[in-house]
Amino acid sequence: MEPSSTEGGAEETLLKNHPPSPPHKVILKHGQELEEEQEELAEHQPLEQEDLNFERWKRRPLPKRTLHQKIDDVKTYLWNAETNEFMGRSGKSWSLILLFYAALYLFLAAMFGGCMFCLMWSISPYHPTLNDRVMPPGMTMAPHLEGQDIAFNASDRKSWKKYARSMDEYLRPYNDGTQEKRNIRCTQDRYFMQDDLEESAERKACQFKRSWLGDCSGMQDPHYGYSQGRPCVLLRMNRKGPPEAVGELQFFPKSIFDLKYYPYYGKQRHVNYSSPVVAVRFAGVQYDTHIQVQCKLNGEGIINNSPTDRYQGSVTFSLEVGA
Repeated sequence: MEPSSTEGGAEETLLKNHPPSPPHKVILKHGQELEEEQEELAEHQPLEQEDLNFERWKRRPLPKRTLHQKIDDVKTYLWNAETNEFMGRSGKSWSLILLFYAALYLFLAAMFGGCMFCLMWSISPYHPTLNDRVMPPGMTMAPHLEGQDIAFNASDRKSWKKYARSMDEYLRPYNDGTQEKRNIRCTQDRYFMQDDLEESAERKACQFKRSWLGDCSGMQDPHYGYSQGRPCVLLRMNRKGPPEAVGELQFFPKSIFDLKYYPYYGKQRHVNYSSPVVAVRFAGVQYDTHIQVQCKLNGEGIINNSPTDRYQGSVTFSLEVGA
């Protein structure tokens, strides 16, 4: 009986020294409660200085690439020998892209060509469908430089040389040889009507020779009177009564426009048309006097007193001649 009692006593001693552990479920429960308590403590604890350093969370910069590496990247982009790609695309991809854009631009070109064909088919090159020009005839003058002021000294060649050069340029198409070669000589003093010809037929134009301008033609006096203080001014479609300060006026070839130079059929049919001009020579202008000159068109159906456009049917310029 002693051995058995001894064994029983040993077991009791072990149980007293090592009490039985609680079930596994209880340990997990206590562990979960411990984690929750630690989280609550962490929420109430202040943040450390190290946690407030946001620089540590930034992405670290990549190391700088050398020039040789960049050149290698460009070469690889242009032609990748491993994948046989040119600029990041294979040969098949480039073929499809080129085919797509070729078809697209061919379609756009065909559509544009069709629109232009319909437009040109519907309009006439001889009669504009819409006309925004002012119906009353206008006026132009020469010499025409910057602005509408003519001021010079007769004794100073540099002051009037530019005006003489402008007159030469203006009258070059009116040279006698050019007019005889291109245009016909007209004798009638009425409208030169050519409406009975076909629409596309070229119209004839009457001659207007430079020699008809007399002292203002530049043939006898290449300086057009500017060196003498008696300047010439070329006007188109002008009939004007001068004021006293202007003095004597001389008109070449005459002070009216012959009707034989009209109507004008446009540059498509009137290829060699030369618009007639009237040369006005200020033979008695007062020196060192600023004169305002206005030239108006006078004739049937011509408007030269429009309340909204004072320059309609007229031209205005200033003239000042020094000794």
